[in-house]
Amino acid sequence: MSVFTQLRGILPAFAQFGVSMTKDEELCGADAGEEPVTPQEALDALIDSERRFRILVQGVVDYAIYMLDPHGIVTNWNVGAERIKGYQANEIIGQHFSKFYTEEDRLAGVPVRGLATAAREGKFESEGWRVRKNGERFWASVVVDAIRDENGELLGFAKVTRDMTERRKAQEELNEAREQLFQMQKLEAVGQLTGGIAHDFNNLLTIVIGNVEMAQRNLEKNQASSSQQILRLLGNALAGAKRAATLTQRLLAFARRQPLDPKPLDVNKFIAGMGEFLRRTLGEQISVEAVGFGGLWPVEVDTVQLESAILNLALNARDAMPDGGKLTVEATNVYLDERYGRKNPDITPGQYVMISVTDTGTGMSAQTLARAFEPFFTTKIVGQGTGLGLSQVYGFVKQSGGNVKVYSELGEGTTIKIYLPRISSEVADAHFEAEEVVPAAGETILVVEDEPAVLDYVVELLSHLNYQVLPAGDGATALKYLRDTNVTIDLMLSDVVMPDMHGCEVAEQARQIRPDLKVLFMTGYPQNAIVHQGRLEPGFQLIQKPLSEGQLASRIRDLLDLPGRFA
Repeated sequence: MSVFTQLRGILPAFAQFGVSMTKDEELCGADAGEEPVTPQEALDALIDSERRFRILVQGVVDYAIYMLDPHGIVTNWNVGAERIKGYQANEIIGQHFSKFYTEEDRLAGVPVRGLATAAREGKFESEGWRVRKNGERFWASVVVDAIRDENGELLGFAKVTRDMTERRKAQEELNEAREQLFQMQKLEAVGQLTGGIAHDFNNLLTIVIGNVEMAQRNLEKNQASSSQQILRLLGNALAGAKRAATLTQRLLAFARRQPLDPKPLDVNKFIAGMGEFLRRTLGEQISVEAVGFGGLWPVEVDTVQLESAILNLALNARDAMPDGGKLTVEATNVYLDERYGRKNPDITPGQYVMISVTDTGTGMSAQTLARAFEPFFTTKIVGQGTGLGLSQVYGFVKQSGGNVKVYSELGEGTTIKIYLPRISSEVADAHFEAEEVVPAAGETILVVEDEPAVLDYVVELLSHLNYQVLPAGDGATALKYLRDTNVTIDLMLSDVVMPDMHGCEVAEQARQIRPDLKVLFMTGYPQNAIVHQGRLEPGFQLIQKPLSEGQLASRIRDLLDLPGRFA
């Protein structure tokens, strides 16, 4: 078989790199009406065509083009191969082509697998490190085509290699620049977040500290006439502290670190209830329409947090309609397909319930829309917004396994769509209970808290509620109480994050000592000790700090009144 015929096999490989060559005329035929060529003329044409094709292949300097026999032995070599790989033709013809591979690739059998793939499938394409004659590595893009005769017998392989080192280096530099830009943007976001937190907390602490100091000063003067003023000052301090607690909850929601209590929910009933609530809340200038959907799928979600999210969106919508307007809350079933999943990689394609909140307000500019979910970003004037409303909604929905999208144009209003994954389970009705301080029945509570000031506060609060209280500043002290058979303990209230022994370890050992002990955890930030993806570990109950008297009393009473062990 002539070299010319073998080199014909390179044409498909060239096509992979976008290189085109002019195909020679048919050698053994003629157009209709023409005289047929003689055998000598055909032979001369073949020799001339082969010569021109050799010149063409040898003239290519940007590609290494060469042939291999069926065993991988190099049989010819062009100028491009000499330039890229560094070998003269007489140095490499007759050598195995694995000589160009790295030692680790040879040991791993990469060259052999490449030829086997080309022989089996007709073609093999790859990128990887190759080695020049001087030992220098370069990044190569390779195409190997199997060459077969008219009977399908394997004659060898046509191999085209291109040096992509400079392109790879440029891409790496571009990726590095993008990563540096991304890190700078992250640092800027963290700086903005930190600045926003510092600003808001400093304001709130000023309210708390200032009012408490004035109340303390009046008490020290023992002025009976100032009792009303002291009550007012303490009330201001309490209001500031509650605002700080709300801010912390919003930060946890944004960071997707808040503990959730998801339960099956009938969204149609929820939407109807929210409609009535929003009509009372938003005022007469805002027309509220709540639209359900027949056959709406159930979802599993923390109802209290969902109510808070919808209320946040409704209040934002009200602010965007200063002269009044219409707010529509509606729900429908949707299917998010693979295409949606490719655009939103953190979302699993499937069936979702969409809850949309639409207003007829001023809308957002493209610049505002791009930053809508950023923490502490707000278009409201100073003092009228924290910039955490949409961030809280975003964090809660993501933590619940869903997605949230904003659609808005200036003068055209805004639509925010919340997607929650469908579940297949029994549906529970949404209900919200007010805090109620329930009196104690003389039970004994073991309180485990490593922060002395918090421990004193909880002990005093529970004593005020007429519980018997055993204080423990660490896990070891708590276990001493639990091992004392003369001490009755009805419930253990334990912090989660403690230095020597965290709350979960204390609870585990406590249950070995007293299997029926009821346990309630309290924490300001649960980390991953008992909360994973926003859900509590099975069998755990949790109350979030800061603790209010009504909330704590209600949770403790609920646990104590349940039959058997519950924790």
